[in-house]
Amino acid sequence: MTSPNCLTTKDFAVLEVMLERRRAFADPIVHMIEHKLSTTDVVPIDSVGPDIVTLNSRVVFCIDAGASETRTLVQNEVRGPVGSSLSLATRRGLCMLGMAAGQVASIEYPDGRRESILIKAVLYQPEAARRAVNDKSEAEVRRPHRLALVYSAAADRQPLGERAGMRQTEDDDPGPSAA
Repeated sequence: MTSPNCLTTKDFAVLEVMLERRRAFADPIVHMIEHKLSTTDVVPIDSVGPDIVTLNSRVVFCIDAGASETRTLVQNEVRGPVGSSLSLATRRGLCMLGMAAGQVASIEYPDGRRESILIKAVLYQPEAARRAVNDKSEAEVRRPHRLALVYSAAADRQPLGERAGMRQTEDDDPGPSAA
């Protein structure tokens, strides 16, 4: 990985826990996690840019200038459709975390092979989506709701779910009692 990154405080904490767990098993990805933690800027969740890859972001990327792929970066494997997610526990997923749209980084594998990852776009970022919902909620608080009548039923119709009263004439047999 050659490019600087920007992690949210939450994503940084997730990586710290992941590092401690993987150190116990001498996982080869430990060096990559340590490098990511030591070279990134950490920002509060509410101030991360909308073009930064965070956990649960939907990302368009390409490997070695190949075809574009779209995946959701997840902490653990998800039981969703095959190929829809990319785990943070993979080299590619770990590399992408904290990258910005337009940024390129390279990954070196234990066998010496290298590949480069280009982040083309961040289609969805949970932090940006949360900010958009909060902004919308604040705007709705400032502006009162205006309800508009779109249809009015005729006066002789009964409300939905209300039963019509039973009418019985003198000649009708009421039937057996439920005693």
